[in-house]
Amino acid sequence: MSDPILLTPGPLTTSAATKAAMQRDWGSWDAAFNALTAGVCADLLDIARGAETHVCIPLQGSGTFAVEAALGTLVPRHGKVLVPDNGAYCRRIVRILGYLGREVVVLPLREDEATDPARIEAALAADPEITHVAQVHCETGTGILNPLPEIAAAVARQGRGLIVDAMSSFGAMPIDAGRMPFDALVAASGKCLEGVPGMGFVIARRAALAECRANSHSLALDLHDQWAYLQKTGQWRFTPPTHVVAALRQALDQYQAEGGQPARLRRYRENCAALTEGLRALGLRTFLDDAVQAPIIVTVHAPDDPAYRFDELYRRVREQGFILYPGKLTEVETFRIGCIGAVDAATLRGAVAAIEAALRAAGVNPAARRPTPPAR
Repeated sequence: MSDPILLTPGPLTTSAATKAAMQRDWGSWDAAFNALTAGVCADLLDIARGAETHVCIPLQGSGTFAVEAALGTLVPRHGKVLVPDNGAYCRRIVRILGYLGREVVVLPLREDEATDPARIEAALAADPEITHVAQVHCETGTGILNPLPEIAAAVARQGRGLIVDAMSSFGAMPIDAGRMPFDALVAASGKCLEGVPGMGFVIARRAALAECRANSHSLALDLHDQWAYLQKTGQWRFTPPTHVVAALRQALDQYQAEGGQPARLRRYRENCAALTEGLRALGLRTFLDDAVQAPIIVTVHAPDDPAYRFDELYRRVREQGFILYPGKLTEVETFRIGCIGAVDAATLRGAVAAIEAALRAAGVNPAARRPTPPAR
């Protein structure tokens, strides 16, 4: 039996070639592995168009490890961070900052409301003690896409630092460090680059990183120390995820062969269109307005039918070869379907057919409506 297709925001379905790249063992101090790391970091910088001004620092662990490393290293211990909050991963940043002992100002937003750059600029103008803004680009809890170029411009006009969680956007959405000023951008191997999970990375502005010695609360998550050691030796400070790096190298080769960021975005948009059109044809409602929907993951309202249970839908759809994702909203019941990974529009149409069959088998009316909660 073949593995089910992961319609999640990561881990996600990878190509056979990416899987095969993990069949070789690497010595972590060997020159060949050092060259592998250097090549991967160079390609990641090129995707961000940041080779002239930024450096790429790889880090062991999930994307959240890299987010914490960026916040703990780039934000000084007396710093104060503005966090626009329209979802679960924004709130995770707030929680991380609490652990780090950095002061936080939360800019509250609805979960279906994109960040307003004008509100960020007003908040910065009103509070000169804010040193940084921490912005999630694509909020994976809903799939909402926040307007990063305009946000970056607003933060730059106020002379503050910007740290971007681009976990679910990097490699698909266009990001240009030359036109979009940021101190740090955080992403990971197992998202739109279609590698496997296990390596985060931070693309940091070289000048900002140089000022961050001794900021970090953690030895393992100290990006300044990690970068200094990598520069000096070509090696990771501690045991690297060698197989993950090798898989990412293969995934980046495929990324370039596909046509890079524009081609990756085009395929994901086709996937998203096939998915949303199919769901709506069944009578299911997507959570977000199309104007703010990223082609990364789609949040779907659960049918307001007493026969509906997500765990039953999940089981029946999995039996047909697809894995869905539970909802992450606080006020309405939803489930989520990813558009990313080594999949195409035909795959997403197959997933819609599996959802339809699962709902019919459970006796669920897909078009049943739940009452809309009042705006908070």
